[in-house]
This record gives sequence, structure tokens and C-alpha cells, in this order.
Amino acid sequence: MALTVNDMKGRKIGICVSGGLDSKTISMRLREAGADVLCFTADLGQPDEKDIRDVAAKMAPCGVETVIVDVRDDMAEACFKTIQAEAVYDGGYWNSTGIGRAVTVRSLVLAMKERGIQTLVHGATGRGNDQMRFERYTNQFAPEMTVYAPWRDAALLAEFPGRTQMCEYLAKHGIVAFPGGKKRYSTDCNVAGLSHEAEDLESIETPMTIVEPTMGVWPMQAPDKLENVTIRFRNGRAVSINGKEMKPFDLLVEANRIGGRNGVGMSHALENRIIGTKSRGVYEAPGMELLGRALRFVYQAVLDKRAETMFESLSRFIGVQIYDGRYYDLATQAAFAAVDTFAAHANGEITVSLYKGSVLFHSLRDVKSSIYFEEDASMEASAGLNPVSSQGFAEIQSVEARSMAKAGQVRAY
Repeated sequence: MALTVNDMKGRKIGICVSGGLDSKTISMRLREAGADVLCFTADLGQPDEKDIRDVAAKMAPCGVETVIVDVRDDMAEACFKTIQAEAVYDGGYWNSTGIGRAVTVRSLVLAMKERGIQTLVHGATGRGNDQMRFERYTNQFAPEMTVYAPWRDAALLAEFPGRTQMCEYLAKHGIVAFPGGKKRYSTDCNVAGLSHEAEDLESIETPMTIVEPTMGVWPMQAPDKLENVTIRFRNGRAVSINGKEMKPFDLLVEANRIGGRNGVGMSHALENRIIGTKSRGVYEAPGMELLGRALRFVYQAVLDKRAETMFESLSRFIGVQIYDGRYYDLATQAAFAAVDTFAAHANGEITVSLYKGSVLFHSLRDVKSSIYFEEDASMEASAGLNPVSSQGFAEIQSVEARSMAKAGQVRAY
């Protein structure tokens, strides 16, 4: 049975907060309901937060303490695994929010358990994906912990139908807050990227370019010249950019900076939500896209036809699993393990040219597992494949083709 605000009295609860109006309202209201409130937030390298400690400062007027959990390294690791699998979702979306929720909820739940929290509270809407992600991951890592979703509580929804009512409520408690003007869209962000949705973006007659990029620029605003970037991969993981080795988080930040200024990684989708509806999103993921496209060129050199087919299947599967809040499921981890088999051969140095949102192949070096050999592929005379030997293969192929024609299975009209 779903919990309500009236069930919170005497409970020790952990609220996942961002420091915004919703977070303040929920925290204050649950304190008023008699709950023992402790707030939690994750440091995901959010590009819109100059200092993650500001979240705690924003929540302090509500009389609550906020625990900040640093998950930047865990987030970078999850991003690198996703890139290694080329696991995008509908429309080429790099799953930035899906990855972020997997890392956030696991880390916050473990921090809550250490502090004796009985109930996790999240502020996700009852129409979106995050409610399912928050609750599935909580159930996986703390099955004994209950979950309260304020924006599925009819009583609370009636009390706070909009931002104006939240501001009025907080004002009664001496907390100054403003509803703000009508936003054109809402944004969720972390080091992997930003997802923009809702408000004006809900109309599919509205162009995606109403979004003002945070991590870079639109392609038409990017420089009118190529920028070459060299990335070294080891086992399908980027280890250096332009000759400088870095840890995963720092490397992703650098990739965001380089890709962003060149308009890389802007995408659009009418994505299929977990709950069965469609949602429109505009996404930024300059670093993920830069690293992912570069790695794809390495995979092209080392994967044969059947390996490529299987890899594509795994990529699609993992992308859906991450989106659906199933990052830690056994099937997902097994798929990641299978990807490792392919990625073990993805070693080498790739140089790409960035130009107004495009990632163009420039050169590939030191790929010891490459199955591309110039002498075999050449159309000129070479010491590679003997073209005469292809005659027998062509004759064998013709048997099947002629059989299909004789059987009437293939017709020219």
C-alpha cells in the first residue's frame, strides 16, 4: 500500500534533494508531519553547480541537514562502461539521466542505511521514468526500506497543485522562495550530459533549438574550422586525449569541453518511456558522443561481421536496460561481461576531426587486433587476396541464387 504524508510521523526518512523549490517544500512539509528528516544529494559533477555544497546551503533554511555523497568516480566508471558498449537509447540518447540515477540511488541508499534511515523519499513525478528508477534501485539495495513518492500522494498534490502554492507555504515558515516565470523547458544534468524536456518542448511543433546548450554550443555556432583530437583506447576505454593520460572523470570533463565547443553531441528523441508513454527530449552529451564515436572507429577495425552483429545486439540491450532502471540486473551485467570480450581487442590511437557537430575519421594507428589489411582490400595488384580465387566462391554462391530462382522464390517483376 502506498505511503502518504500522514504516515510520516515518527519515521526516520532520507529525502533525495536538489536544493530547488520542490525539495524545500517536501522537506519542510514532512518535518511538519513529524518525520525525522535527513536530506541527501549526490555530487555527479553537475555542470550547472559551481559548488555542490550550495545544495546544503539552499536546504539549511528548512531546518534540515544535507549529506553530500561524492559519486563522481562511480559516475565516470558507469559512463565508460556505457561508452564501451556503445549503449545509446532512442534517438541516439546517451542515457545520461539513466546512468545518473543508477549511480545516485545506489550510493544514497547505502549512505542512508549507514544512518538508520527507514524510508527513502524522492521528488520524481508520477508521469516519468525516475520514479521507477528510484524505487527499483532502492528495492534492490535496501529491500527492507520503504519508499514515499510525494508527487503520487493525492493529499499532497491537492495541497500543492503548483509552484505558487509551494512558495506561499514556505513563506509562512519564513523561507523566501519565488515561483519564477514560465520556463521554456526543464533540465536534468550530470557530467555525462543534460536532458531537456517538458514545458514548450512538449509541443512537437517547437524546434529543438529553443534549448540553450549548457555544455557547449549548437553546431551552427561552432568554429568554422576543423579541430583534430587524438584519443588512445585501451580495452575499449579512453586513457588519454591529445597525449595526456587522465583518470576517467577528468578525461570525461576534458572530452565535454572539446566536444562542446565544436557542437558535438546534441540530439533529439521522442523516446519510449518506461511507463509506456512517449516523451520528447533534447539532449547534450558532448564528451560521451566524442568518445563513443571515436571508439566506434576502433571497433570497425577489429570486429568481423558476426562479432559486429552480436555487439550491436548487446549495445541495444544494455541501452534499454540502463534506461529502464535495470543497470545492476544480472542480465545487464552479463551483457557488459560479453562486451568486455570484444573490447579487449579495442586498443589503439584514433584521431578524429571535429567540425560543427560532426565527428569525422582522420586516422587510426597502433590497432594490433585490426583485421583490416590493405593488401587484401586493395583494388590494385598486391600480395594480398588472389582475385582469381574468388571465381570458386562466386560459383558456390550462384548455386543458392539459381535454386531460389528455379523455385520461384525470387522474381524480377
